[in-house]
Order: sequence, then C-alpha cells, then structure tokens
Amino acid sequence: MMSDLNKLTIADARDSLRRGDITSSELTEACLTAIGGAGALNAFVHDTSDMARDMASAADARLKAGDAPDLCGIPLGIKDLFCTRGVPSQAASRILEGFRPEYESTVTSRLFDAGAVMLGKLNMDEFAMGSSNETSIYGNAVNPWRRRGEDTALTPGGSSGGSAAAVAADLCLGATGTDTGGSIRQPAAFTGITGIKPTYGRCSRWGIVAFASSLDQAGPMTKSVRDSAIMLGAMCGHDPKDSTSADIAVPDFEAALTGDIRGKVIGIPREYRMDGMPQEIEKLWTDGTAMLKDAGAEIRDISLPHTEYALPTYYVIAPAEASSNLARYDGVRYGHRAKLAPGDGITEMYEKTRAEGFGSEVQRRVMVGTYVLSAGFYDAYYNRARKVRTLIKRDFEQAFAAGVDAILTPATPSAAFGLGEMADADPVQMYLNDVFTVTVNLAGLPGVTVPAGQNGQGLPLGLQLIGRPWEEGALLNCAFALEQAAGFVAKPEKWW
Repeated sequence: MMSDLNKLTIADARDSLRRGDITSSELTEACLTAIGGAGALNAFVHDTSDMARDMASAADARLKAGDAPDLCGIPLGIKDLFCTRGVPSQAASRILEGFRPEYESTVTSRLFDAGAVMLGKLNMDEFAMGSSNETSIYGNAVNPWRRRGEDTALTPGGSSGGSAAAVAADLCLGATGTDTGGSIRQPAAFTGITGIKPTYGRCSRWGIVAFASSLDQAGPMTKSVRDSAIMLGAMCGHDPKDSTSADIAVPDFEAALTGDIRGKVIGIPREYRMDGMPQEIEKLWTDGTAMLKDAGAEIRDISLPHTEYALPTYYVIAPAEASSNLARYDGVRYGHRAKLAPGDGITEMYEKTRAEGFGSEVQRRVMVGTYVLSAGFYDAYYNRARKVRTLIKRDFEQAFAAGVDAILTPATPSAAFGLGEMADADPVQMYLNDVFTVTVNLAGLPGVTVPAGQNGQGLPLGLQLIGRPWEEGALLNCAFALEQAAGFVAKPEKWW
C-alpha cells in the first residue's frame, strides 16, 4: 500500500527507489502524513515540509539519472541539536529562541549531500541534558509504546527522545541522535529500535550544539541494524573543522553485516550485575548471551573494576564541560534576551537572560560544573574524575587486549517509565538511567543498542554491545547476529 510507505526500512526503501517502484516524493508525503497525524507524540517540533518536498524532488531527479547514493531520497528526522541552515535550531532551550543558523552542521551536510530528505526537527531534552525528554521547552516527547492494557504516557527516553519516538512510530525512516552519556542508546532501548554511538572522533561535532565536548558523538537511530550501518556510513568522515575528528577512512559498514560471529569472543562484565537489577533485565541479558553463544561466539566473563565509579565521574566531567560550553549563551549576539529595567547593566542582562533562558536541569548542571571547576575544588573533583576516567578507559583496553571482540551488557536498568514518575524524585534517581551507558562515552568507545525482547507489560527491552575503537563494522555485525537471533519484530499499537 502506498500509504504505508513510511513503515519501510531504509534498506528496503533504497532498493525500491532504485528500482523505480516508488519515488522519494511519495515516500516523503507518506511520512509527512504520518507526522501530521501524530501530534500526540510531540516528536517533531519544527516543520520543514516545504523543504522536504523540494529535497525529495531533487532526489527523484538524481535517482532517475542513476548515480544515487544509498540515502538518496530517504526521509529523515533531525534532532534539534544539529544546526540546520535557515531552520530553527534551538537545542530545545528557550535561550536559543529565534536562532536560525546561517550554516549547516557537518553531519547534516553529509546526509543532505547523500540525497537524504529532512522532514523536520525533533524534540529532545534541553541542551541534551536529560534521560526522559522532560526538560524540553517544547514539552515532553511521548513514547509510542504503552504498557499492556494501560494508557499511561511513557517516556521515550532522552535526550534523543523525539528521534526515538519518531522512528518507532514510523514517522520517518531514520533519525539523527547524539550521545553524551547514553542519549542514543537509552531511548533506542525504550522504544524498540536500534541506535549506535560511534567511536569518539568518528562523526564531526561541528555545527552540533555542544554539551560536553569530550563525550558528545552523533549517530543514527533506525528501525534495524542494517539501516544503522547505512546511515552511519553517510554521517562519518574526517572534518578539518572539528579538531577532534579522526582522519581515518570510513569502511562500508553495511558490507560488514555477514551475521557470522563464529569464534568471536564476547565479554560479560561482572560489574554490570547491579544490586536490585530487575529480573526481566537479568533474564534478557542471560538470553542474549545464550543467543550469541548459539551463533558461535565464545562467551567470557570479564572484569571492568572501575565501573562503579563511572556515574560520579561522568556527572563531574559532563557538567564541568557544559558550564564552560554554555557560558556563550548570554543574550548578547543571538537567541533570547531578557527585557531589562532602566538602569540595568550588562551583569543584570546576563543574569536575567540566563535565569529565563535555561531550564532547571540545565541550571543544576551548570552550577555543579562551575562548582567542580572552582579554585578550591578543582583537584578534589575535576582532576580526580579525569584520573578515574583514564582508569575506566584502561579497563576496556585490557579486556580488548586480552582478546575480547565485543562486550554485552544491558542497555538500561528498566523498561520505559511513565512521564512524571521520576519528576519528584531525587535527580540522582534519573541519573541512574545512564548506569550502563556512560562508561562507553568516558572511554570513547562505540556502543550499539539492539531491541532483544519485551517485559511482562509488553514494553521493549534492549541489549548493548560495546566494541573496539574504530571497529564499528565488526560491532554492527555482532549486533546483526543478535538482532537475527532475537527476532524482535514487535511494533507499538497505534493509539495516537
């Protein structure tokens, strides 16, 4: 059916487009119609439908000419953290109200050069700070999944919550996300989709609003492992405009998907068995381990001894970098500026603009960051955290040096929780959502989440695979084998 085109995977749509069975314009209209009917999810927050139609027409011309790259004509959603030329790019914050960049981020440039179509900008946590998409100026994004027999609104995860909700609900064929402590992998797990955070330096950070510069990486959020491989290939590559971008050739990630993992060594870290881990997560992990073993992998228990320090280390380093990055938002050159009273000077302008412009979670992290960087506490907190980060990275290096090819862990400590359920809790409760994901950012490694099962209430659960640096192809192949074994094909029932 033509009206169901939005349900295609990127791989299937690519093949249909190349055969001439469908056009990008038809595919784009199907997605725009789906977006129009999904207001309840609050996933898309800036409409670029006119641009999308123009981009689809241009893609159709390229497809006709016969020189189309893989993503040519594929409709995508773009997280609001990516600067897109002439289109609002607010990082879901009031302080960037009205900001329309005069330039295009490197990642979106690469996608558009490959012929991808931008449907619109996606909801997210403010400045990517959050695990539930509840800190957004646009309001909550909502998970398309519901607990069986309930209509409680659930979180799609964060910070890439809009991206996850849009892909899971078939509003787009894929979406960009960013991951500073799990913001691609946790929402992917909560919505039953695939998401990969590549090695630090694999994707350019230029033109992506910075949260914590030594941790941030962009990556794809898609309906399948193959789609992630296709989209990641287009997003990666060296960029002289980003000093942390690695000058390393980008292999054909899709070609690496053989599904053959015989003889590969999969490490199971004992430190990830947390006290009070729900039985369902424990079982999923055990089942996933058995699936990889059945596929011919060798399973090996490993130790990553510094794991217990990962969360406190992350929540010192990330806010420290954020407080420095966010100092540029002052109401002077762009974005929101507070109305001033007569006699107010520049200090009052800074104070009022930031008080109005930043939400409470961003303010909390800026204050934590400023505190840990202050003269009396720099050594006690920031320098100590940097040392522990080095030890966490070394744990992984030692495991890989001992012959481990990939590491299997849970992606999240639970299934998606209800919106508002964590709101009154201690903020640390929310931070615990990142317990399995932050180590990967601290060590700069690639990590991928694959949907592998459902809990007793029918909600999706994900497993995480962590790979060797720069070996995303091999990591995606392990994920592909897990995906094939798990056979997760469930979709949310449409209620929106």
